[in-house]
Amino acid sequence: MSSEFEIIQRYFKRPTNDTILGIGDDAAIIAPTAKMELAISTDTLVSGQHFFEDVDPYKLGYKAISVNLSDMAAMGARPRWVTLSLTLPKKLIEYNEVWLSEFARGFHELAQMHHVALIGGDTTSGPLNIGVQIIGEIESGQSLRRDGAKSGDDIWVSGYLGDAALALKFELQKIKLTDKEAELCMSALHMPIARIELGQLLTGLAHSAIDISDGLMADLGHILVSSRSAAIIQLEAVPCSEVLKRFLPSSLAVQCLLAGGDDYELCFTAPKKNRNSIESIAQKLKIPLTMIGEITQGEGLLVMDAEGREITVEKRGYDHFAS
Repeated sequence: MSSEFEIIQRYFKRPTNDTILGIGDDAAIIAPTAKMELAISTDTLVSGQHFFEDVDPYKLGYKAISVNLSDMAAMGARPRWVTLSLTLPKKLIEYNEVWLSEFARGFHELAQMHHVALIGGDTTSGPLNIGVQIIGEIESGQSLRRDGAKSGDDIWVSGYLGDAALALKFELQKIKLTDKEAELCMSALHMPIARIELGQLLTGLAHSAIDISDGLMADLGHILVSSRSAAIIQLEAVPCSEVLKRFLPSSLAVQCLLAGGDDYELCFTAPKKNRNSIESIAQKLKIPLTMIGEITQGEGLLVMDAEGREITVEKRGYDHFAS
């Protein structure tokens, strides 16, 4: 059986060009760029809670860092460094070194794509658990935050929502999908795209931003609470794939679209004067950016249908501690 240090050396230690001291000592040493602020975020993925035990390890390694990159995108930050803590079942280490190799491959490939250096972490034995901390940089005073939304702001989202939640329904055998539909939805669930470049381009244009991890209603709700504002969004405007449209207007599809989570798209607010600039960003990046509503005064979030009726959604988003 491989030891903790053999696992680190074999699968996770890589050369780093922008780190003073990386893996192999009691702590890493990094040198932030002058006049930049640090953005730091941590995420934990737990087997049985966030992913099924039989998930493709390459895709799990990819997603483990992608969800953290998404946090950097929501802040408008440039990701620089990451740490990884792995709790691994002993039988996995003893009998399945292919799993470790593929997990590391997925993790490192996406990290390298965004020029992020793995600089440390921890490895121990126990139920499968993945903890990632990411550190990014942003010019002082330029970060996107949740508390900046202003009354009259447009509300925007990137990409399409609901496919990851639809994939989970498919895996739980609650819906049926064609092979092509399943492939599309499973890709959204297991290999989400972090909108790093979008977040950086929105600095100076957006008043607030958040990544949609727990569901649109829940995460937009965080912006509203932090900004002491209210909002109205139009169900018909919320962007979704042709796959999800096939299930609308069923309550299951509406739930996936508004509260399913695991989208990792950006939701942001911006003044109306910046509409043309935001549409230009959409063209430049070749991704959909869709205006879905408006920030208003007061408290709460209203979702309206095409006839102007309020829509009630049973669950507003994912809650780790819900029964």
